[in-house]
Amino acid sequence: MIMSAKKILLIEDNQDMAQLLALHLRDLQHHVELCFDGNKGNQQVTHYQYDLVILDLMLPGIDGLSICRTIRENHNYTPILMLTAKDSELDQVLGLETGADDYVTKPFSITEVIARIKAIFRRMDAMESIREDKTPDIIQRGMMSINLNNHSVTVSDCAIDLTAKEFDLLVFFARRPGRVFTRSELLDKVWGYGHDGYEHTVNSHINRLRVKIEGSPKQPVYIQTVWGVGYKFSEEQSHV
Repeated sequence: MIMSAKKILLIEDNQDMAQLLALHLRDLQHHVELCFDGNKGNQQVTHYQYDLVILDLMLPGIDGLSICRTIRENHNYTPILMLTAKDSELDQVLGLETGADDYVTKPFSITEVIARIKAIFRRMDAMESIREDKTPDIIQRGMMSINLNNHSVTVSDCAIDLTAKEFDLLVFFARRPGRVFTRSELLDKVWGYGHDGYEHTVNSHINRLRVKIEGSPKQPVYIQTVWGVGYKFSEEQSHV
């Protein structure tokens, strides 16, 4: 499948790295805008629309987490790929909690970043195809209601605040009640890549999702663990 050109904003203070990554992305026919500090980057994401924001965590001026938070607080669901020089799980979790779709830890290879970006765009195109295929706007599962148009979720009429990736993961499960997925399958289908060693990304997202949608996260009603295999959305909830 030939991927259409996308508009990308790259916010990275290492100018050599940013120029190199932009060169590779432009070779793929994407339009890339560069910002080398957080203040300028924050202005760009506030006033213009992009298909992807690549965002460094540590920036002069406004930091990457604050920019990510600004994007999501404005109900902007543009995918965000976060770049971080730190290798601590806390920084990764903070980025994901704030609304980043994925992260890459420095030092990284350009090939890996390009692969992640392609995966994000494949997922975006796949979701767009589903919307165009007359998929129902509302998914009802038990006391849970998922609105695909405005990315809102309610459980027992209470609004649930989800990040963009948590929403995608929940929709993926809710469309396939009773089917068991391994962590690798979820990485491939929801994140768009299946690299070994990233299964913890699935675990952390499911744990946070359960905290938000389950009455008792340790005794989940919706997203259940199938020990030794993976996870599934409760089939019983699809008939309630």
